[in-house]
Amino acid sequence: MTDSHKTKRPRMSILRPVTGPNALHLSDIFRNETTGGMLMLAATVAALLWANFGQHSYHFFRELTVGPLTIEGWAADGLLTIFFFIAGLELKREFVEGSLSRPADALVPIVAAVCGMVFPAGIYTLFNVLSTEGHPAGWAIPMATDIAFALAVLAIVGSGLPQAVRAFLLTLAIADDLGSIIVIAIFFSNGIDIWWLLGAIACIALWGVMQHFHVDNGWWYVPIFIVGWWCMLHSGVHATIAGVAFGLLTRTEEDVLDDPVDRWQHKVEPWSAGAVVPFFALMSAGVQVSKETFLGLWTHPISLGIICGLIGGKVIGITLGSWLTARFTSAELGRGVVWRDIIAVAMLAGIGFTVSMLMTDLSFPKNHDFADEAKASVLVASFLAAILGGALLHHRGKRHSLWEEKHPHEVPVAAGTSNNTD
Repeated sequence: MTDSHKTKRPRMSILRPVTGPNALHLSDIFRNETTGGMLMLAATVAALLWANFGQHSYHFFRELTVGPLTIEGWAADGLLTIFFFIAGLELKREFVEGSLSRPADALVPIVAAVCGMVFPAGIYTLFNVLSTEGHPAGWAIPMATDIAFALAVLAIVGSGLPQAVRAFLLTLAIADDLGSIIVIAIFFSNGIDIWWLLGAIACIALWGVMQHFHVDNGWWYVPIFIVGWWCMLHSGVHATIAGVAFGLLTRTEEDVLDDPVDRWQHKVEPWSAGAVVPFFALMSAGVQVSKETFLGLWTHPISLGIICGLIGGKVIGITLGSWLTARFTSAELGRGVVWRDIIAVAMLAGIGFTVSMLMTDLSFPKNHDFADEAKASVLVASFLAAILGGALLHHRGKRHSLWEEKHPHEVPVAAGTSNNTD
């Protein structure tokens, strides 16, 4: 049997082509993301229950020091590096052979992602600059979309939607992840220690050189990863950036049976989705819930900025960015996608969790009251976005299914043409 006829192991990229036999692969990814989203949700509920019915034990455990960090610190600065390593692997594949390798194809969701970050940040800033009680330092909190939760909701309610709608959300989420990483690297790095940073860069460079020379024994990379993370932790740059850098420098090869990015993702992703992110949620989402807290969410500028940013800012930014790109460039929406689908996806993109929770700790490192208020706001906004976005997408799925039943032999086209499903 020749190489061209070998059976390839399915790729684990979340942005693979979504037609033909690969549709099954996409369904597999949706199931995995659904599981990860449900685990995150369970951890969030557990954190809320623990923090409200066992406040002393929760805070004692979270603030318990183990080595150089508290348990909470290990979750945010240590284990979450693994989550960002997976993000780096995904980004590497998309830059090399996925949707981000063809800017013309991904232009609409990429511009939408940028606008979907700028508008929430602007809305938050507006609320907090205009108020005497405002705190503009939290501007980055409503910028991020949680890909795991968003995919979990889409997998549950997305029956009947065109594959292009799913691809739009996935490309949007990947671009959003990249934007969040850039924000963390630029705006949340303090007091740079050049020697520690050079040590981290040396480890990252060594990883890249070993990848270039096809050193494939994974055990050689483990100490490099740990030392690189340790150096980055002490450098003043947020430690999770090390995970992204290692992922981006991992080799990816087309048309091979054992692609290195595939191999790393296959080994590490279950730990990230099944343990790292849920544990981070358990350590981050434990906020006090009371009548006063809930009522305060609708009057304080921090919470209003976050909720309005995630709900309104995402919808306005993503929809407007998509429209401007489709209107003034040659880029188009995917086949069968109409503007009501974009609005529904934009609402779902208001689910901010993992990175938004991290941003609260980075924005308010010394004020736990502000951080707790911000986290409660993220939870409320994410819940509302999941309900509203899920309902809209469910409705759109029904409309698409109905259109296909009435026009079984017609191929739907993009918005702005005559035979769409709007």
